[in-house]
Amino acid sequence: MIIRTFPRRTPLLAVTLGISTAFAHFGAAQENKQETGGIAYRDEQPVRAQHGMVVSVHHLASDAGVEILKAGGNAVDAAVATGFALAVVHPIAGNLGGGGFLLLRTHDGHSTFIDYREQAPLAASEDMYLDAKGNVLPADNLQSSVTGYRSIATPGSVAGMAYAEKKYGRLGLARVMAPAIKLAENGFVLSGEEAHELHSSGLGLFPDTKRIFQRDGHYYEANEVFKQPELARTLKRIAADPSDFYHGKLARELVADLRKGGGLITLDDLAHYEVKERTPVTGSFHNYTVISAPPPSSGGVVLLSALNILAGYDLTKFEDRSPAWIHLITEAYRRAYMDRSDYLGDPDYNRIPVTELTSKQYADAWRASITDKATQSADLHRPDGFLPPAPRTAGQRIESPDTTHYSVVDKDGNAVSVTTTLNNSFGSQVTAGDLGFLLNDEMDDFAAKVGAPNLYGLIQGPADAIAPRKRPLSAMTPTVVLEDGKLRFVLGSPGGGRIITTVANIFLSASEGGLNIQQAVDAPRFHHQYLPDKLSLEAGFPQSTQDALKAMGYTIDTRSQWSNGECIAVDAKTGELLGGQDHRSHYGKAAGY
Repeated sequence: MIIRTFPRRTPLLAVTLGISTAFAHFGAAQENKQETGGIAYRDEQPVRAQHGMVVSVHHLASDAGVEILKAGGNAVDAAVATGFALAVVHPIAGNLGGGGFLLLRTHDGHSTFIDYREQAPLAASEDMYLDAKGNVLPADNLQSSVTGYRSIATPGSVAGMAYAEKKYGRLGLARVMAPAIKLAENGFVLSGEEAHELHSSGLGLFPDTKRIFQRDGHYYEANEVFKQPELARTLKRIAADPSDFYHGKLARELVADLRKGGGLITLDDLAHYEVKERTPVTGSFHNYTVISAPPPSSGGVVLLSALNILAGYDLTKFEDRSPAWIHLITEAYRRAYMDRSDYLGDPDYNRIPVTELTSKQYADAWRASITDKATQSADLHRPDGFLPPAPRTAGQRIESPDTTHYSVVDKDGNAVSVTTTLNNSFGSQVTAGDLGFLLNDEMDDFAAKVGAPNLYGLIQGPADAIAPRKRPLSAMTPTVVLEDGKLRFVLGSPGGGRIITTVANIFLSASEGGLNIQQAVDAPRFHHQYLPDKLSLEAGFPQSTQDALKAMGYTIDTRSQWSNGECIAVDAKTGELLGGQDHRSHYGKAAGY
């Protein structure tokens, strides 16, 4: 039966003719919002600051950003400083050899999106990761899209950060890179968690990587100082002349090293790499304006599509993370991810129907198909009359930790949301010789075979097929949210295909669920991506909630944890900056002044 929808803030009728008793019970509002859906939220408070704030997965990177803010830098200066620092202290995802997206919203209302996503080399081809029988090569094959030299796409991080600093920063590249250079030269003390990441990474396949990330063949231990002199020298060269990375001696050294391992990147690929400045996607959700990532990210389109569907419900009348709350949001995710798999890719190579996918009328049509039971993905039918026909696909793989996100707000109210990645943890595991930095395995974000799942179980359609100089589809979702026209949230997360739902979970809990930004970041997550047809739940959901969801028809897949939201809220009354650093990681920091 159809679930009724209600205008914003209209009282929800707990008993409506025909609605099931169980569903009405799930939707009943609860007086104490600190314990909802059977989940007891700790009274965790966000970090508060008056002037500026940086929230990232590593305390030293956050401190680097705040140092630059205090030195008179703006949010872009601090973001670039944080990004280069993460390349030193967070090699699992921070990088010089990867790519990313930077979303900027200035205090005077201008928004722009800097796309420094990696590009496929000119020598890339649609079938390059298939065996003689046309099957996708397994991840442990060093000719695959996941590990080794052939998985590396042309990196964009150096170009992107240099571009952002030159166009929108104040202090210049040399000044904002100084903290990163110092960290690489002097080293930093590894925490137990960081040492464990290095131990479990398998960083021993390639000699230069083993040499740098191990000490005389042994892994670093907790409380040891990790120095990277080769990386420090490379950072100094970039600070002096970032074009050297793409056009000069540094480029020649990089290509020579990659060629020895069978890599496809050439000097021509580096010379033709181009940062793209794009218009963000923008939509509304009740009294909020949501500004997010356009293609080649799927993040903003899928986020807005899901929020458009959910705008027809008053989620404030449901308990945060109650079965009813999870059900409605999951069904929105299911439909938005179905569209992702069929229609999204690189806009420079495809016509992406962004307007149609994010239209309110299309969302209304999708919402009409939601009942009080789970829709089986195999039975899902896209509303007619809105979009051209698309192929149907299927498949499954496993989530892996990857990527990193950080958020920045300065004293003037400029906001920057950055998500950057090597793709898989430590990327391809290939280090660029004596240059001292890891390279991405971003080629796995293409459709190695149309209809087959990638590393994260995401199904890629023809729009994301491999082609020379093309940018792979991404799920990265750097997002800025305004409330009644004023800055309210700076959001983002890592997590592969789960990035979009993580951002949505955080936003909805902070905007509709009554949680502060720290609680919203820490709360257990749930995720559905259309295929495989499973509702993933982090540990922390009570058995009663899982049983209720199973009774609705969901197949439950329980995972330990995923993603790391590093977010900022602005107190609507006082204007204070509120930092939510994800406690899933124990060395991150919300730093401000």
